[in-house]
Amino acid sequence: MTLSSKRTLAIFDLDNTLLGGDSDHSWGDFLIGKGLVDAAEHKARNDHFYYQYQNGGLNMVDYVEFAVGPIKGMPRAEREALHRDFMRDFVEPMILPASLRLLQEHRNKGDFCLIITATNRFITEPIAERLGVDALIATDLEMVNDCYTGKVDGIPSFQAGKVVKLDKWLSDRAQENANHHAFTMADSVFYSDSFNDLPLLEKAARAVAVDPDAKLQKIAQERGWEIISLR
Repeated sequence: MTLSSKRTLAIFDLDNTLLGGDSDHSWGDFLIGKGLVDAAEHKARNDHFYYQYQNGGLNMVDYVEFAVGPIKGMPRAEREALHRDFMRDFVEPMILPASLRLLQEHRNKGDFCLIITATNRFITEPIAERLGVDALIATDLEMVNDCYTGKVDGIPSFQAGKVVKLDKWLSDRAQENANHHAFTMADSVFYSDSFNDLPLLEKAARAVAVDPDAKLQKIAQERGWEIISLR
């Protein structure tokens, strides 16, 4: 058996799993610090959306419009410069040494490392590059004339939407790489902190709860899933 045929699809949630914090929520704090939004109003709405997420009732379309609104229509160079500051001031302090070690362990085994996150691609693509993963599935954003409109492109990568987007990614990869290794969920592991990811945790061959929220902690214990901490 060749190395390629043995490759496991190692799937990782991002926020509060590989990162010791939530990049989506932190983006709101970053915008406040930059003076790009009304501080009191933005913080109240940002915290309210995060509360909805924690309770499983987040409307991702509304949240994305809120999160991306301040950079809607902003030229690429300007928004990329803004993101570099965000990476330096907010993301780098959230990167966990144990997460980097876990990713490296999978690379050493020849596994394919994929981040799948509900957070939008603008925020997460540079983070995925920083972590050195092989691919990223995120909530995609609509663009017109190289500017964000504030709307979601396709379905959000959230809850059952993660399964839909992953299935499409697997199908597209199989078609594009007919002569190469095609990944299946039969040889997969998924790491997540959130009960919102239950649909994908149930589909993975191996589910790992990472510093799980209370709901996922209970489910993981009941089902005998592995529970780890990267903190």
